[in-house]
Amino acid sequence: MLAAIVQALRDSRHLLVFTGAGVSAESGIPTFRDALTGLWARFDPARLATPEAFAADPDLVWGWYEWRRQRVLRAMPNPAHRAIAELAGRVPRLTLVTQNVDDLHERAGSAEVIHLHGSLQAPRCFDCAAPYSGLARELDEPEEGRRLPPPRCERCGGPVRPGVVWFGESMPEAALQQAFAAAAECDLLLSIGTSGLVYPAAQVPQIAARHGACVVHINPQPVAPGGPREYSLPGAAGVVLPQLLQAAFTD
Repeated sequence: MLAAIVQALRDSRHLLVFTGAGVSAESGIPTFRDALTGLWARFDPARLATPEAFAADPDLVWGWYEWRRQRVLRAMPNPAHRAIAELAGRVPRLTLVTQNVDDLHERAGSAEVIHLHGSLQAPRCFDCAAPYSGLARELDEPEEGRRLPPPRCERCGGPVRPGVVWFGESMPEAALQQAFAAAAECDLLLSIGTSGLVYPAAQVPQIAARHGACVVHINPQPVAPGGPREYSLPGAAGVVLPQLLQAAFTD
């Protein structure tokens, strides 16, 4: 199995890397689905991650997202992020699609990352959707649950909201179509640290498999293969990816 994956990576002309929360978790960023450390553990998500929640209590929602953003800013890219960035220089074409809202891929050196769920670093006006560029890079980390008034839009004066996709909102159409198109065109897809439970993002590896691509799942828990060219590499992404890169590209 490993030999087949290594050969697929060597032969790949268009590699699609599809990442989820498990990659960022290895940098110390809690995931939503972890029952012990999940960010929803102390809060009702309906109070924090919907447009209605922001309209009802913008200070609470903005404060909580600023706490999250500051945690991300203090985190560092891990070996998985760096290996993905290095892969871009090893294959003719690499498309990176992430469900994560942090910027760890970019800080590791990856360019043109497709963010399906938005980004904590790209807030916009709640009223007119204009981008907001006044975020401080570093602040004193706000206490979890502390209310902070959101900044005001530079164009219309409306409240600025986090640039993430909330419950009940659609994913950005352009990003989703880019991801689907890349999935239909790629010859190898690495699905890394994602549960495959969140739709429509979970369609990305399914589309790749339907179009004949080799699909490799890298997760701590094994994933049952769905076809003859689908494989599972159990383990931490920060361990498995550097090993895979070395096996494929070290003479």
